[in-house]
Amino acid sequence: MKSFLVSLSRNQLASFGGVLILLVVTLALLTPFLGLPSPDVTNTANRFLPFGSEAHILGTDHLGRDLLSRLLWGTRLSLAVGAGAAIGAAVIGSAIGIVAGYFGGRTDNLIMRGVDMLMAFPYILLALAIVAALGPGLINALIAVAAVNIPFFARNIRGVTVGLAHREFIEAARLSGMSHTRIILTEILPNVAPVIIVAMSTTVGWMILETAGLSFLGLGSQPPQADLGSMLGEARAALITHPHVSIVPGVMIFVIVMGVNLLGDGVRDALDPRLASGALTRPRPATLVRRDKPAPETTDDSAALAVTQLETRFEIGPRVYEAVNGVSFSIREGEALGLVGESGSGKSVTALSIMGLVASPPGVITGGSVKVDGTELIGAPYEVLRSLRGRKVAYIFQDPLSTLHPLHRVGDQLIEAIRSHRSISNAEGRKRAIELLEAVRIPNAKSRIDVFPHEMSGGMRQRVAIAMALANEPEVIIADEPTTALDVTVQAQILALLDDLRRERGVSILFITHDFGVVSQLCGRVAVMYAGNIVEEGPTDEVLNQPAHPYTRRLIACVPELGGGQREMQAIPGLPPIVSDLPKGCAFSARCDRANEACLAGRPQPVAKDGRAVRCFRPEISSLAQEAM
Repeated sequence: MKSFLVSLSRNQLASFGGVLILLVVTLALLTPFLGLPSPDVTNTANRFLPFGSEAHILGTDHLGRDLLSRLLWGTRLSLAVGAGAAIGAAVIGSAIGIVAGYFGGRTDNLIMRGVDMLMAFPYILLALAIVAALGPGLINALIAVAAVNIPFFARNIRGVTVGLAHREFIEAARLSGMSHTRIILTEILPNVAPVIIVAMSTTVGWMILETAGLSFLGLGSQPPQADLGSMLGEARAALITHPHVSIVPGVMIFVIVMGVNLLGDGVRDALDPRLASGALTRPRPATLVRRDKPAPETTDDSAALAVTQLETRFEIGPRVYEAVNGVSFSIREGEALGLVGESGSGKSVTALSIMGLVASPPGVITGGSVKVDGTELIGAPYEVLRSLRGRKVAYIFQDPLSTLHPLHRVGDQLIEAIRSHRSISNAEGRKRAIELLEAVRIPNAKSRIDVFPHEMSGGMRQRVAIAMALANEPEVIIADEPTTALDVTVQAQILALLDDLRRERGVSILFITHDFGVVSQLCGRVAVMYAGNIVEEGPTDEVLNQPAHPYTRRLIACVPELGGGQREMQAIPGLPPIVSDLPKGCAFSARCDRANEACLAGRPQPVAKDGRAVRCFRPEISSLAQEAM
């Protein structure tokens, strides 16, 4: 609750809306104690008194009734009816949506077809029909407004519930023997409650407007009872001659609706951390670059890909997450470099930063240099980045099912990838797409070109993703854990394919993985990442057989061995540091069995010798240890 209020208070517009609503509600609650004249007592001798009249601050209406008194009493009534309608619509609509989404099948079809019938009518006409059937009156207007908004809640909550109904935790609850009612109340409802609250907070303003509209037409509150809509309705005859009688309730409606909507938007943002962090904000076409210092000189100009002192952070509110903190490496033509580390070490952010694909907001590149074939990418215009994406540098994502468009045939997607960089006819594009599928060893390529992604196995989809990466003959391929979700047989086939492409076409590969076995099969060199830094780099065989950094040694010890006899699995104690609050010294010191006072006092700098590099005060190889001293 505290974090919710803190997030809400940081939103200036929401805070402004909350202050407006708080003032209005406070005035409404204090109305009986303010000693105002009765809102229903008429005095025709004092008709249409202007603002500032004696004993009538806001003047009087056409029957001489005090406008301030009627305004405050009418606001009480309008707020109560709007809130009541919102609660009624939310409770009934959410219950309908949860039942339909949870049970599905015929129950879902029957309920939702009834909801569709209600939504087929214009909501204001349906409200008028309900009031006409029940008769004029404020309670009947409340019922009508709630009824026409029930379908809105039912559809929204049903959609959320459908996504939850077959999740693993719901299946586990069913297997434990819990009843449907208990599952709905203890498992489904807590997960949809934020959606219900957000929907209520963003629609209560409209319900107040709808109630005011019915009262304006004479179908809501009846004389002498006042609400904001009926005050407007009674004042319309004097709109030209005495406009203040209309302005008073009109301004109050505006203030209430604007305050509720601003507050509702803030509640939505505070309850959804993705909105608060900017994760759902439309990102820039390229990652925002805000260098704090000049770009460093690249140490290897002949490399196909050279990354020097790359720094990327995520700025979320007052917190700064240093995801990548001074990463440097290079890859030569035809070379494969493995990037290994625990989840959260910065591997994927490093790869995405290379081509400016980190979402901004909240991502920002704050330093470093990335060169592809001598072209600087950090800070390059978007047109330059777009021309290089897919043509010079291609990217293979972990899950091809989420990266391939589900509604387009795989052949059309391959042709589109080619056409993004050069003009090609349909016939030529189809021929090239078939060649690409054959190059990645997809059988029956001529027929497979016309299938949809869901009609292929996971391994076949990953082959299509590789074919798409090869469509424009790139010089560098970034493969972000492309075999993680595949079984070992398909994984071996994909690795063999990538290795063949590297040798036959001279493609440089940056391969991101958790698996040292994969690294040893494909990569000639390996770089180990921890807390946004590369802590060790060198030839794969040497690093695996004689690790220099304690983290690398502990990481290798976590890998099970087949056929090597029983041995104790040596899990690394503790957890990786939070990159928004890195320690003063070595980031691994709290988990390291070799740490001393120097490790706690300052951050180590990389030392290199004989093709090996390590960032450690006490490396486990004597030659590097002497360099580190």
